[in-house]
Amino acid sequence: MAEELTPQQLNEFKGVLEALRTELEQLLDVSKAASDTVSLDQPIGRLSRIDAIQQQKMAKATRQNHTIRLQQVNAALSAMNAGEYGECRECEEDIGYGRLQARPEAPLCLTCQQAAENRRQT
Repeated sequence: MAEELTPQQLNEFKGVLEALRTELEQLLDVSKAASDTVSLDQPIGRLSRIDAIQQQKMAKATRQNHTIRLQQVNAALSAMNAGEYGECRECEEDIGYGRLQARPEAPLCLTCQQAAENRRQT
């Protein structure tokens, strides 16, 4: 069983989460133009248009991943303010310092995360 986080560790993660939130917000701002709809009226060749559409789809997928991660970061900061940060949303056990170092916005402990991934694969 993982140990509860110390006040110093909580402060560390708060700083990491706030920096991550700022970074993700900036990435979303920068990537907005890249995910805009490709205009069919542009005087470019068919292959260039296909390439532009493919790049647009990749940019949209990246933006979606950034948006989801930003939501998780905001949820983690809210949980921190409520005194629930580092607690698994499924089993309510401590998530663990090592896992939070790797993914500070993680809402689930490793066991529950693996179970959730297994459910998605079946």
